Amino acid sequence: QARLEESGGGSVQAGGSLRLSCVRTGYIGCSGDMAWYRRAPGKEHEEREFVSTIEPDGTTAYDQSVKGRFTISLDAAKNTLYLQMNNLKPEDTAIYYCARICDNGGRFWGRGIQVTVSS
Repeated sequence: QARLEESGGGSVQAGGSLRLSCVRTGYIGCSGDMAWYRRAPGKEHEEREFVSTIEPDGTTAYDQSVKGRFTISLDAAKNTLYLQMNNLKPEDTAIYYCARICDNGGRFWGRGIQVTVSS
């Protein structure tokens, strides 16, 4: 059974860095882009917020709030997606989710991992 599993979260002070990893096991069943989304505290009933995406050809995109601070990358040989997060801010505090954004419109999500940034 396919799975996306995030790791690398934790607690840091503002200005610090973290690198999230997302390992895919099994076959998801659709092709498409890989992405990171997040959901901030108190927004459990809202949709996840887009953070970054990477296309199969390596093209990347970022939300304006993280542009210049976060870097998405993909190691296809290791089936692993990364998100390098630098100069973290308290407003980056959220649960971060790895996702496959399928070409057919479907989405396959990881379970999420907590990132907490203190001021």
